[in-house]
Amino acid sequence: MEKIEHKMVDVNGINMHVAELGQGPTILFIHGFPELWYSWRHQMVYLVERGYRAMAPDLRGYGDTTGAPVNDISKFSLFHLVGDLIALLEAIDPNKDNVFVVAHDWAAVPGKIEAEFAPYGAKVVLKKFLTFRDPAPFYFPKGKGLDAIHDAPAALSSWLSEEELDDYACKFEKTGFTGPVNYYRALPLDWELTAPWTGVQVKVPTKFIVGEFDLVYHIPGAKEYIHNGGFKKDVPLLEEVVILEGAAHFVNQERPDEISKHIYDFIQKF
Repeated sequence: MEKIEHKMVDVNGINMHVAELGQGPTILFIHGFPELWYSWRHQMVYLVERGYRAMAPDLRGYGDTTGAPVNDISKFSLFHLVGDLIALLEAIDPNKDNVFVVAHDWAAVPGKIEAEFAPYGAKVVLKKFLTFRDPAPFYFPKGKGLDAIHDAPAALSSWLSEEELDDYACKFEKTGFTGPVNYYRALPLDWELTAPWTGVQVKVPTKFIVGEFDLVYHIPGAKEYIHNGGFKKDVPLLEEVVILEGAAHFVNQERPDEISKHIYDFIQKF
């Protein structure tokens, strides 16, 4: 990623690492688990070539972002995440009124999972997650760790090279998985904090893209919610739902050209 610039920005009590490229309307890319800013490398280049400014941070607890107390789960609430991103935008471009937000993921397993991961090393853990394609419910039987994932292929997927996997692994070897997993440990707190907004609609133009074999798409009730009106009720400005045939969870990396074009086709209307 030679053209992409990297900077550290003091925001909301942490030192956030941000990858940035281009000039023009701002697109904020938000990664999921177990990922980094790097997950958006393809989309950043594609959209900058079409006149946009791309920003992709490592979220608190991830990658080169530092300062989040991983021993304090309460510091990984949704309020902290939103506060980080708002502070980042204000620090980098305080005069920007409108920002396009592109986000991926959030489905993982809370609990004493670092202990289950530890015997394998970060590279093996990441390979298992990134190449997993079984849409069945996902869980770790206690004491079996990653051996519970029988269907993860021995070889890397065509969209993930050994070098790219190493880029992820070197960061997670350094930081571990505690920070990333803390977001899910904080879910009960998030339910309490967001209770005043129960039933509030999301009123921004939205496009939703999911892989056919994404395990989130196969959670009981998910398809009915997405396709039978529930999603549209909660997000009244939902303009399109795209199901990518043959794709799994990490669609932005598995189908980079398709995802980049979907994003561009949507945001260039505004």
